[in-house]
Amino acid sequence: MTVGDVTQIMSDGIFLIIKVGAPMLLTSLVVGLIVSVFQTATSIQEQTLTFVPKVLAIFAALILLGNWMATEITDYIHHLWASFSVYIK
Repeated sequence: MTVGDVTQIMSDGIFLIIKVGAPMLLTSLVVGLIVSVFQTATSIQEQTLTFVPKVLAIFAALILLGNWMATEITDYIHHLWASFSVYIK
């Protein structure tokens, strides 16, 4: 296993983390922005008003995108195990 192999595995893993985590982060960002604008417009400064919609939106996004996320992670792990014999040289 060369330094290039390790670098490739690490870069693929980091890219996978970003790709799989981005929908949840973007969902939280958009819902937080919408709730913040709503709070500013109505002068309601309740802390749970920002927390509950984010949790519900992330839960809904996880329900919608969970299968895709699991498939991406599983494909990556299958790729690593399939090429395991190449890495142990």
